Amino acid sequence: MVQSLLALTPTLVVIAFFLIGPSNWSRRRTWTRAVTCAFVAAVALRYIVWRLTETVLPYPNDGINFYWVWFIFVVELLAFSEVVLFLILMSRYVDRSAEADRLGRPFFQRRHSDLPTVDVFIPTYNEPLDVLERTIVGTLALDYPRDKLKVYVLDDGRRDWLKTFCEAHGAVHVTRSDNAHAKAGNMNNGLRVSSGDFIAIFDADFVPYRNFLRRTLPFFSDETVGIVQTPQHFFNVDPVQSNLGLENIWPDEQRLFFDEIAPSRDGWDVSFCCGSCSIARRKAIDAIGGFPTESITEDLLTTLSMLNKGYKTRYLNERLSMGLAAENLTGYFVQRERWCQGGIQTLYLHNGPLRGPGLSLFQRIMFLPMSWLVQYLVRFAVLLVPIVYLWLGALPLYFTDVADYVSNQVPVLAAYFLLMLWITPTRYLPVVSSAIGTFAAFRMLPTVISSLVRPFGKPFKVTPKGSGNEESSFDAYTFTWIAGFIAVTATGLVINIVPETARIQGAFSAIAALWSGINVVVLVIASLICFEKPRRLFQAFKLDEPVRVDGTTGRVVSLSLEKAVVAVPTETRFRSPQVKLNLDGFEPIDAELRQATQRRGDISRSGDKRRYYLHLHFDLRGSERDKMIVKLYTGRYSRDVPDIDKVAVSVNLLLRAFGRTRGV
Repeated sequence: MVQSLLALTPTLVVIAFFLIGPSNWSRRRTWTRAVTCAFVAAVALRYIVWRLTETVLPYPNDGINFYWVWFIFVVELLAFSEVVLFLILMSRYVDRSAEADRLGRPFFQRRHSDLPTVDVFIPTYNEPLDVLERTIVGTLALDYPRDKLKVYVLDDGRRDWLKTFCEAHGAVHVTRSDNAHAKAGNMNNGLRVSSGDFIAIFDADFVPYRNFLRRTLPFFSDETVGIVQTPQHFFNVDPVQSNLGLENIWPDEQRLFFDEIAPSRDGWDVSFCCGSCSIARRKAIDAIGGFPTESITEDLLTTLSMLNKGYKTRYLNERLSMGLAAENLTGYFVQRERWCQGGIQTLYLHNGPLRGPGLSLFQRIMFLPMSWLVQYLVRFAVLLVPIVYLWLGALPLYFTDVADYVSNQVPVLAAYFLLMLWITPTRYLPVVSSAIGTFAAFRMLPTVISSLVRPFGKPFKVTPKGSGNEESSFDAYTFTWIAGFIAVTATGLVINIVPETARIQGAFSAIAALWSGINVVVLVIASLICFEKPRRLFQAFKLDEPVRVDGTTGRVVSLSLEKAVVAVPTETRFRSPQVKLNLDGFEPIDAELRQATQRRGDISRSGDKRRYYLHLHFDLRGSERDKMIVKLYTGRYSRDVPDIDKVAVSVNLLLRAFGRTRGV
């Protein structure tokens, strides 16, 4: 009993530290983050020293198991290195909104003639009109003098219908004779035909908010700023949210980076350009010879090249645009494999973190693609350790007793999970986040290996987006791997429960059993992501605004470019399904009433119960459709998940595991 309590003491110390300190501290203060991250780093260092001195060095050289023990320790060393870099990074946080306010006042008080000119680049290859029209119309609606703003649609698809659309709306349609160097080459061609002082870049599926330039341009008052990057937000659910049945209760997969990691990188002056939703100084782009073409991730390499020349990147963590997240698993992996390969490519380039001139040692370290190189290897090792032990009896360490293991490993796990829950409270849950990472590992680890061996072996590949994007509804490759690991882990457990078939004995068996059980749970959740749910390509926005349908007053609670759902207080009958929708700021809209539904318990912002819902469909054309695009996509609405409802996440995952979903 006494020994058990002593073994738990370090874990209790960790828990007490977080209860006394971080739980009562602001997570945005630099000193609180620094103290907390330093504490977690100390706990991790204590663990790694114990691993080396007590569980690795004492292990006898008895053949293949000796090399297995050292392999696992090297993997843990890599994980430790990544965690330390992460802790250093997250020990700072910068919010530049107040700086944008301060710089914005004098910047826009200057005479109209003194305002800089801005070119907006929209590089496109094969996106359909229903994707491109939002971006083009949205950029043309930017709150900036029209004579100082030009929108360039850089069309590598050379489509006549897009040229016609651009001419009708006042955008400049640009083509070239070939598609050399993919997106980077396309934007370099845009540089040749444009002359603006600044260049804002939006991928073909991203729509800027109207105040984008007013919030970002003032940062260029500092002549050393070459790029201002803003976060990428989305108006549709990504395949992870959808396939897990967590559409409205779990944030999209990129929120952790854009909301938490990117502002911390900016606090250390190692922020980098992410391509879309950014704006760059033309003088800085000219200084590096245009957008770099050596890597398939020209955005990251642009930042590194500018750092070589003394220019820096700033990150403004404000919602200033919306776009399409990858719509299915095919697009999801195309995107991430490109990011992974591009990050690893920088290791081989003259202007990368290893060889690029003008970089400090700290910058070189922070721009190493450590996360890509380490995280998926670590996840595979976590899955393999209990399997190897259950089937072969091979220990991953020189094992003394359970108390020693609990005293050293449990505290570091507790410290890391508590840190993540404190520093990213609305973006992280240990089991779900681990399952998502494990799901990706089966495809991404081969990409890491192939990128290290042949970094330039795969060409640039566009992420498929849009209404024509209907791909496979089941990821058989990943599911096969996951199912195999579940089967081998579960079978190993069963075999070793029965005394007649047991292959292992000893104190580590209990730890291996618990470890295996956690792995099975994580793998089951990961397997759910493999099954594509039926999806709506373009989601409606939730709102609560007054509206009239013929003579009936109601409130529009859901609105898209083609549909509206109107809540009315009482059941209403119309003479005809053809009705007039009167929405503030629009001419009366000819709509068709397709359905009327009843739902109890809904309450509007005004407090009135709304039980009847009119489902209206319409077909807007011309300027009225453009007005609706501006209304919906340029800043008034969002699809953010502000907090994580842990109970709802658990219930929905359980239902999803049995093939059911619950409306959320």
